[in-house]
Amino acid sequence: MSGLPGRRDNLTAGPKRSSQVRPDDLEGAVRESLSRQVALSRPLSADPAGQAIRRANRIRRRRTGAGLALATAVTVLLGAGMVQLGAGTGRDGTPIVVIGDPDGANRPVPTASVPGAESSSGTSASLVVTETLVDPDGKRLVLRDIGAAERAQLLPGGGGWLVVSRPTAAGRTLWVVQDDGLVQVLLAGAGPIALAPDSRQVAWRDGDDLLVAGVVGTQLIGAARTPVPEAAEPVRFVGDSVLVRLDPGSTGHTLWRPSAGQMPTTVDRQTLNVYGSLPDGRLVGQTVGTDPGGTCLAVLDPTRHLAPVESSCGADLSRDGVGGVSADGRWLLVNGRVGKAGHALLVDLRRLGPAPTAVPAGPPMAGAIVWSNDTQAAYLDGGGDLVRVDVGRVRAGKPAAPAPVPDLPAGDRPVLVSGF
Repeated sequence: MSGLPGRRDNLTAGPKRSSQVRPDDLEGAVRESLSRQVALSRPLSADPAGQAIRRANRIRRRRTGAGLALATAVTVLLGAGMVQLGAGTGRDGTPIVVIGDPDGANRPVPTASVPGAESSSGTSASLVVTETLVDPDGKRLVLRDIGAAERAQLLPGGGGWLVVSRPTAAGRTLWVVQDDGLVQVLLAGAGPIALAPDSRQVAWRDGDDLLVAGVVGTQLIGAARTPVPEAAEPVRFVGDSVLVRLDPGSTGHTLWRPSAGQMPTTVDRQTLNVYGSLPDGRLVGQTVGTDPGGTCLAVLDPTRHLAPVESSCGADLSRDGVGGVSADGRWLLVNGRVGKAGHALLVDLRRLGPAPTAVPAGPPMAGAIVWSNDTQAAYLDGGGDLVRVDVGRVRAGKPAAPAPVPDLPAGDRPVLVSGF
């Protein structure tokens, strides 16, 4: 291989590289290096954006499942003729939807306490409002983050409770409290509220209207409404109909079937209170008597505008409306008097007649009555003590005695519900 003249190697001649670096070149190199470091993405020790995305994905998946469940429930309710969407009642029937965050990472979890257990709450009562539920066996359950409650019912399947607040200047509140700790408001600022026995429907007064809706999870669906008189309020569900009291201070009831439209014009004018249902669908209630100020115990036919089909006027019944019928329809616990003393009375509904068999069963009742079976019942008296009634013992002349709820905080009045 030939080389260039004057060279002893095989390298070709080329421009020599200068060893001189100008200041502006050095500055440009530094700038380029720094810009590359800024553009380089580095992992963060905490990734809030990633957490938000993952949480959003969880919410989207859960809402998708909830949407399918709601669609199925609406189909079932409409197929059964229980509710009516949109027009048909003469008013706008916009469905009521409560939107909540289904991510339970930060939910307060209700704490169950059995008799003898100490409360584990270390939080100031001024910061967290609690409510105590008690079952007929005396077991306590403390619900946190809700207001003062008046009554509660188990959700379908026993996955939590529907809780109705005590009345306030702002109205009543209806909560759904799930057993995983989710506490969510279904209604706020409502008038009187009535719950179906299976907790699948709710009726309430709102302004000039009466509304009814289905309860699915933590939402109300398929709301139907109808205008009602000024003092009217829902009392209870009778099948798919709502028993409406026209005036709390007087007689008069009617049955509103939401799927049929507005309330019927035909009303009952002699019923004071309704205590419950018999297995055949008839109702047990209190009607005005023929004697001034007197009342009667009656079996009412809901298919004939609550017409009495059987009555007995021998017992001295209270007008407070507190009472409950056993599941088999045999027994009624109702407030009344024997002589001058107030009692909870046990009445044999199969032996009404001119003078019904009514015997003292315990102190007067306050609030709900829970029948555990056909012969065992429980209620709270005026002082918040638990009274357990055994039909056999009462009929043998041994009325039930009240017993304090174990470990109940001072000043707290529990709410009686069926077993947890």
